Amino acid sequence: MFTERTLSEPLKSVKERHAPDALVLDSAENFESLLPAQAEDLLLVTDSVVPATYPDEWVPPNSPEVLARYASSDFIVGMPGDGSVVWTHQTDPSVVICKPRLEESPDSFAEFLVAEALVEVGLDAPEHFLGLFESDYPRFAAACADLLSPAETYQVAVACHDAYLGLQTRDVFADWEEPLFEAWADASDRLEPRVDGLPGEMARNETSFAEAAELACSAVKHAGELPPPFEALDASVYLDHGSDYAVEWAERTVDALADG
Repeated sequence: MFTERTLSEPLKSVKERHAPDALVLDSAENFESLLPAQAEDLLLVTDSVVPATYPDEWVPPNSPEVLARYASSDFIVGMPGDGSVVWTHQTDPSVVICKPRLEESPDSFAEFLVAEALVEVGLDAPEHFLGLFESDYPRFAAACADLLSPAETYQVAVACHDAYLGLQTRDVFADWEEPLFEAWADASDRLEPRVDGLPGEMARNETSFAEAAELACSAVKHAGELPPPFEALDASVYLDHGSDYAVEWAERTVDALADG
């Protein structure tokens, strides 16, 4: 199921600097969430597995089933919205897993995605939004309930977590040398017009709030300018106050959208 991935010299350099002990693996299959039986194959290449577990009260009623499973004692790797490369601290050592569909990306962008995961796995940061929000997630979900479905609330929470990580990684990316810097800058250039057009798309109901949040917050790691109401998540105060800030943002934003 998992084999060690051969890394280019630029990726070896990123790994040595940010996550020297991590394993970078190729998965034989694409997945959204690995079932426990599949995830346990990681025991063949790691020393131990310690599943993430969270109190039941952190998961609001009607949340997507996968969130309840992730919070349980089940060993779940990969969650909706994780993309072509996932990482986890639930193993020792930590692992970065590349899905087969990563090979569908241009080589330079695939390199960036692996490098991004290596930088993130080296942070002292939670791998999932539930680890960021903790007991505040029911408040976040309640703030979104009048506007969003539970699935859309999950999507916005994923976006908030992406922004939180992006605030910590973008300075690292900006200091990269070629070719990784070029791949990061190229992705930034491609993303900018899409993000700039979000207010108009939302006003015309061409893009939902949850979809807009996902796209806008993905731009944080590219140091792009975010349109309202997402620009408030592109702020150092978010790093200082974490989930409290995200909950207050959700409350203010939903109230404003409801009034508008």
